[in-house]
Amino acid sequence: MTNGKLYLIPSLLSDENSGVIPVHTKDILFSISDFIVENEKTARQFLKSVKYPVPLKDIVMHVLDEHTKEMDVAGLLKPILEGKNAGLISEAGCPAVADPGSDLVRVAHSKNIDVVPLVGPSSILLALMASSMNGQRFAFAGYLPREKNERIKAIRELEKNVIAKNETQIFIEAPYRNQHLLEAILQTCSPSTLLCLAADLTSSRQFVKTKSVGEWKKSVPDIQKIPVVFVLGK
Repeated sequence: MTNGKLYLIPSLLSDENSGVIPVHTKDILFSISDFIVENEKTARQFLKSVKYPVPLKDIVMHVLDEHTKEMDVAGLLKPILEGKNAGLISEAGCPAVADPGSDLVRVAHSKNIDVVPLVGPSSILLALMASSMNGQRFAFAGYLPREKNERIKAIRELEKNVIAKNETQIFIEAPYRNQHLLEAILQTCSPSTLLCLAADLTSSRQFVKTKSVGEWKKSVPDIQKIPVVFVLGK
């Protein structure tokens, strides 16, 4: 029996703009009825927003999140090993990027399953594009430490890479901790270091602005509880 394929399906960054999903990606998505998802409710909302043609009660969803045990990941690929195609859907944006889906992709490769990434919105690349900072050399640091002293240490290390290597640093935080992270950046970084805040990307509320840390200190925006990508550079 020939294995099916694992399609990596980018989901929406905003619930109001389904047009950012390309037609080719939708065509493949609409042909799949087995899904591995980070959040079942969010995934169903996504399918509904892009007008998925099959009744949602007729599809199969398996949850892969931060609580999924390592020993259970391989079992999620069972439909693919039985010849079916399956789709991996993150809670927002591209699966397997700052996302538990990377564990599934690793196991898929070990089982010789074709992994097919599809085109769609990436908050990381959109923020980098709009930041005006070095797009030739950049790094994604994911989530910074929660503990205050460790977080400050991490910010200093990121700024060090900006200054020494001209390497743009991209990172994110849970929306309800955004304001604390912003305050830590403003307290820690040099006034001349550039900071881009890319918030609510692809929505009508989108806000993308690059200023020096010194300039941000003069007028600190309220970014609590909205999705933000932070970009440091020079």
